[in-house]
Amino acid sequence: MCSRMVNIGILVSGRGSNMEAIIKKIEEGYIRNARVAVVISSRRDAPALEKARAHGIEALFIDPKEFWKEPNPERREELRLEYDKRIIAELEKRNVDLVLLAGYMLKLSPYFVRRYKDRIMNIHPSLLPAFPGLNAQKQALEYGVKYTGCTVHFVDENVDHGPIILQAVVPVYDDDTAEELSQRILEKEHEIYPEAVRLYIEGKLRIEGRRVKIKD
Repeated sequence: MCSRMVNIGILVSGRGSNMEAIIKKIEEGYIRNARVAVVISSRRDAPALEKARAHGIEALFIDPKEFWKEPNPERREELRLEYDKRIIAELEKRNVDLVLLAGYMLKLSPYFVRRYKDRIMNIHPSLLPAFPGLNAQKQALEYGVKYTGCTVHFVDENVDHGPIILQAVVPVYDDDTAEELSQRILEKEHEIYPEAVRLYIEGKLRIEGRRVKIKD
């Protein structure tokens, strides 16, 4: 188990329900030797910002509009890198060890991924590698699968692609709507994301190629 305090930085874009599930597990003592040092949002109006502040956590908005609005693809990539470097600077100020994506809607640059190699986690609402990208629940319904779920994985330079840490399975019912399925998946997300964080902080995860092995 890690004997020193692990500083966590969480990147968000929306409501922050997974963020809050992790914060509560830290407050309850289920995740030990960890603190959320900062929450950073790509949206000014993200509810996650106020939720974080309600827990006494520093919460920042960093505006990505400069690269979003840039029509030149090459210049847009330059601006995106500058944006990521601004985020990294805030994380480094707070000595962040582990970065968590919790509903963060921007793709990280290769520079960011390399800077925090094997120290970035994300959660996705499907059993990866099935249904990567946006609207995974809708994709699952349209495909007609009987089971879907959620996946916590380390982040690499491709979308929803990195080594898988934990997964949870959710049944798909014939009369499901995307909203109903999303809610059942979200309940599982709130279980396995904090668990993956705990395992990481306790030093129980080992990456071997595409496999993440969990120590007893």
